[in-house]
Amino acid sequence: MINIQGNLFEEEHYLTIQQVAELCHVSEATIRNWIKTGYLKLINNKYIDKQTTEIFLTNILGKEKLIARANKIKKQEFNYEQVKRSLLDQIINCNNPDSLSKDYENALSESYRNKEGIYYTPPEIVSDMLNYPLKNNILTDVSSLTFLDPCCGSGNFLIEALKLGFRPENIYGFDTDPVAVEIAKSRIKKLYHTECNIQVKDFLKEAIILHRSNIKYDWIFTNPPWGKKLTYYSKQYYASIYQTGKSTDTTSLFMAASLQLLKPNGILGFLIQEAFFNIGTFEDIRNKILDKKIINITDYGKAFDNILTRTQSILLQNTETNGDHTIKCYFQNQVSKRKQQTFQSNPKKIFNFYANEQDERIIHHLYKIPHITLKDRCEWALGIVTGNNTKFCSKEPKENWLPIYKGSDITKKGLKKPSLYFNKSDLPKFQQVAPIHLYEANEKIIYRFITTKLCFYYDTHQSYILNSANLFIPKNISISMQQLTDLLNSEIINWLFQKLYFTHKVLRSDLETLPIHIEYFNHHKNFSEKTYLEYLHIEKSNGTYRIKE
Repeated sequence: MINIQGNLFEEEHYLTIQQVAELCHVSEATIRNWIKTGYLKLINNKYIDKQTTEIFLTNILGKEKLIARANKIKKQEFNYEQVKRSLLDQIINCNNPDSLSKDYENALSESYRNKEGIYYTPPEIVSDMLNYPLKNNILTDVSSLTFLDPCCGSGNFLIEALKLGFRPENIYGFDTDPVAVEIAKSRIKKLYHTECNIQVKDFLKEAIILHRSNIKYDWIFTNPPWGKKLTYYSKQYYASIYQTGKSTDTTSLFMAASLQLLKPNGILGFLIQEAFFNIGTFEDIRNKILDKKIINITDYGKAFDNILTRTQSILLQNTETNGDHTIKCYFQNQVSKRKQQTFQSNPKKIFNFYANEQDERIIHHLYKIPHITLKDRCEWALGIVTGNNTKFCSKEPKENWLPIYKGSDITKKGLKKPSLYFNKSDLPKFQQVAPIHLYEANEKIIYRFITTKLCFYYDTHQSYILNSANLFIPKNISISMQQLTDLLNSEIINWLFQKLYFTHKVLRSDLETLPIHIEYFNHHKNFSEKTYLEYLHIEKSNGTYRIKE
């Protein structure tokens, strides 16, 4: 329960959204969501009613556990400053800076690490990445070469560079975190009784100066900030400077900036999240590095605690390549070789390195057969976000309430018995609602959004769906919705989707790239997997597909 002190509401009849956000220690976006879900009352599209705010703070915020978020955010604000002061005091007299590095990482709050994109690299991954060029005879001696880690953190890549034989005076590191920089300096001095060129600087800014001064490096290896929160203006500014197009994530910006500073034949190694290789927003940066000679791509699985995404690396050389160049791909204890040009021909330049050479041949074959795609041929809609299912949904049917289906309720053969119901009159209060006519269309295709296997259902019952499901209505496609549903539910298209995207999220942009072989129905009125594979000249044996000779 919050104690409202003094006469906070006595003189004014309303508060601004900013004032309420500051009072609750949450963002203005969170306040707007609470307005939409009915917790707070908005006046003239600008102000929040005093009385509802008072009731909300006193009776709702704590009881419904929304205060937990406010407390968490407030705690996060001073977490870093507390840790910073404590660690800087310890560094001076520390006899074991390695342990201090681990203590520092553990002391940072999860939200601060997420905001700044900070995930320090395990030493075994650092060693594997940096040793690869030497073990594979790409280079034999690095003693005269320069090395840069643009986001050096507490120095794992810098220390490994020293182990490989880079001279201290040729090693450079930048980081915006003064504590991490001091730890890196302390570790290197303790281990090697020397100093490297490590500075507290913002690499995205510094790279502009270095590029203008024509300063370049032989090796650039790093684990860049993963999804660091930058302002929209900053993203657009750096994307323009480093020519990354629509790829404005910090990983893309750091990679493009590093490429500008890489010497001819120099080697770049980045440890990055799996989304880099298979999500459309990274297409422009993928296209940029396809002009270079990619050496290898390696999957390290889920290498970081509390991070569900897989951790992967890419090594490339700053030189042109020919069409026959092959990349070594390491995925789940399997090694395969892929021609670099096969990534170039993939939809959205996807780097599906988890697919082997045989898989790639089948993918290419499926796209050679005449087909259409769903792009520009459908009207799409997201499922409903109520903002509070507990408040707005009932597990039991009520008079005049409608069923609303979750993604898990969708099967290829039909919808399960509804487990939630809602009152249609509450729709204006929900956070996200598509135009009503799309949910109530006489015909539509609904599908699971979160799934490891594609699952579509042809709906003729005007069903409403929650945001774990989405829908689309085909336009100007010469086959029926049921036939289209059958194709999308087929085993071979499921296989193709996973070999291309390897994801548990079914994105519209990915579905729009799949080949829809409508001419199959010129030969077969009804769908079957057997006749579809025959039409495609593909056969399946022991779970493996191959092209018929």
